[in-house]
Amino acid sequence: MTHPEPTRETDSGQALALLAGRPLVALTGAGLSTDSGIPDYRGPNAPARMPMTYGEFVSGPTAQQRYWARSALGWSRMKVAEPNAGHRALAAIDPELLITQNVDGLHEAAGSRNVVALHGRISQVVCLSCGTISQRADLQRRLEELNPGWAERHAEVTVRPDGDVDLEDTDGFVVPACEVCGGVLKPDVVFFGENVPRQRVERCMAAVDALAEQDGALLVAGSSLTVMSGLRFVRRAAKAGTPVVIVNRGVTRGDPLATYRVDTGTSEFLTALARRRAQTDEETGSQVLSM
Repeated sequence: MTHPEPTRETDSGQALALLAGRPLVALTGAGLSTDSGIPDYRGPNAPARMPMTYGEFVSGPTAQQRYWARSALGWSRMKVAEPNAGHRALAAIDPELLITQNVDGLHEAAGSRNVVALHGRISQVVCLSCGTISQRADLQRRLEELNPGWAERHAEVTVRPDGDVDLEDTDGFVVPACEVCGGVLKPDVVFFGENVPRQRVERCMAAVDALAEQDGALLVAGSSLTVMSGLRFVRRAAKAGTPVVIVNRGVTRGDPLATYRVDTGTSEFLTALARRRAQTDEETGSQVLSM
């Protein structure tokens, strides 16, 4: 197939035609989950505040108290979020690899199979001392038992994409320790300032590199690509001559590298893409049968 010349903006039709019959690797960001009621970090309606960094979290008990006091409120809403049309469409598309920067687990809930949760999953907790992995739902029960009435006293808060909330006064909140060794508990996600585990990055890079041999394409959906953890895959694909399609509300850091860049909702675009690819598969199958 011939690759179109790079362009900054296009309509959905051109991008859909490019992606219809190619092997795909998909890279998703927080913008994909906004239709599930989870706000993003940098979208048009996102509150201007960055999440806690790894350096802050490990600085001591005060920061850890602040994080878990907020997370105890945010989790109650995160855990009931359900996959939206975009998640379901990507599950139907079934790309060669689905790389998500989201920690909400909604891709897996929608039925996607080949998923790399680049930044981990908020549903799990890790002990920084002994490395024990436990379930966030179990920790939530402990948080509620140690802090009765906390949720009721702070019912009106704004939830963040990682389960954090906007809340300043966290004095008095009791944080439980690891039940195995008494160590500090941290959500098993990559905080800002932390490195993504090497094996995850290597698996994603290998899938992106394979696209060049497969005449495939990289699809970015709902990410501003502000941080390097996602942008590096766009750079890798573009350097290899692999078409890159970016679908996002608002500008992204990868726009200069995009073959097509579509400013539209991810649920709308992905639903159309799933339908278009299913139609292409049917037509290809009919042609094979008629030979």
